Amino acid sequence: MGENLRVEPETRYALSGDVHIAYQVVGDGPFDLVFVPGFVTHLELQWRLPGMGGFLRHLGSFSRLIRFDKRGTGMSDPVSGAPSLETRMDDVRAVMDAVGSRRAAFYGLSEGAAMSILFAATYPERTAALVVRSCSPRTMWAPDFPWGRSEEAYQHEMDQALQVFALRAEAREAVRALGMHDDNEVEAFIDYVRYGTSPGMLERLYRMNREIDVRQVLPTVRVPTLVMHGSEDRIVPVEAGAYTAQRIRSARFIEFPGVGHVALAFGRGPIQAEIERFLTDVWQTGGWEDAEPDRMLVTVLFTDIVESTAKAIELGDRGWRDLLERHHTLVRRELLRYRGREIDTTGDGFLAAFDGPARAIRCACAITDGVRDLGLSVRAGLHTGECEVADGKIAGIAVHTGARVAALAGAGEVLVSNTVRDLVAGSGIQFTERGAHALKGIPGEWRLFAVQQQAQDTPQPAPDDPG
Repeated sequence: MGENLRVEPETRYALSGDVHIAYQVVGDGPFDLVFVPGFVTHLELQWRLPGMGGFLRHLGSFSRLIRFDKRGTGMSDPVSGAPSLETRMDDVRAVMDAVGSRRAAFYGLSEGAAMSILFAATYPERTAALVVRSCSPRTMWAPDFPWGRSEEAYQHEMDQALQVFALRAEAREAVRALGMHDDNEVEAFIDYVRYGTSPGMLERLYRMNREIDVRQVLPTVRVPTLVMHGSEDRIVPVEAGAYTAQRIRSARFIEFPGVGHVALAFGRGPIQAEIERFLTDVWQTGGWEDAEPDRMLVTVLFTDIVESTAKAIELGDRGWRDLLERHHTLVRRELLRYRGREIDTTGDGFLAAFDGPARAIRCACAITDGVRDLGLSVRAGLHTGECEVADGKIAGIAVHTGARVAALAGAGEVLVSNTVRDLVAGSGIQFTERGAHALKGIPGEWRLFAVQQQAQDTPQPAPDDPG
């Protein structure tokens, strides 16, 4: 098998909606491993980066390694904007489906760590184990997250990264500032980034990554998890990695002395040894066995008709029943369109579940807009959290939270929790802050946001959608 791994695999394409996602598969190990790299990739040039080719071959020596270029970078289709985490999860599922992978381990590096964490929480039935390195669950500084970057530091970091497109001498200095010192490594990395993206896309990726915050998701990850971090990481402090490990159930944390954020050669041996040891142990102890998850991350949507009693009195029993039937037909059409799942219908209200918060928001906007033609006004509320799943139903504090958010929405308004707002970075959805609120029966204070209604757009078909 080792000799076969010396040959670079062929690049193939999976269709995610209407976007072609480039992917490669290498190795024939007993389990699948999806590698989710940082923000710029190029599948074929990645093999030529000093240290990276050997690292990938090692991963493929004990697994079936699945790699991809996210949309807008490398060999995947160019796109007009940076892909959100939700869109990228759709792309990963499309690649997994294309190669027949029902369940895999995930290795998320740098920016890829946040998406891998969100995937593990949202699709536990497709995630057997999780490894993350150089992970920051939030990008920017906050009072409760002092390891994030300041506005000035992040702007400087983006400006430095864009220097890779400057004259070669300036590009070399910018790359060395990232912690690379080997001349061959520096030259290869410059070519890798230049072929993997463009200045405009790189800047858009930076602006999208600025909004990432998956801290609320960490406690909902229930798969075996290994968190790795280099002590000399100049971009993400090691404390951010420790924070991540502390908030994921039973996660193991390893700090590698002298290792930086993107240096490819130094420290590679111990890192790849830990990954192999961890994933092999999960495999040998039955971690890949199919199990129906009883808890997962879900976005819940509540809708109900405003002043429904007055409308029913105005129309009479038959007229109200006919109008309610038209309302239900419209809601169910939009749920199907945006991949929502109807959980319950009580009178004039709906409870639905989604695997992505942006889709849920756009569905809510479509519903509130659509019912106006029926002479109705609907309020909608959304929250993302861990739910108990059984017999097609969902339950738990997240459901109650969504109901409380919906109760505070005005007529025609789509109101979301701060958790939902944090998870839709890069989606183009805009919000107006509605302040902090106490939600009846729910601990703590919650910041709520109203969706600006231009959020609605045409949904992309899911990778497994028939249409």
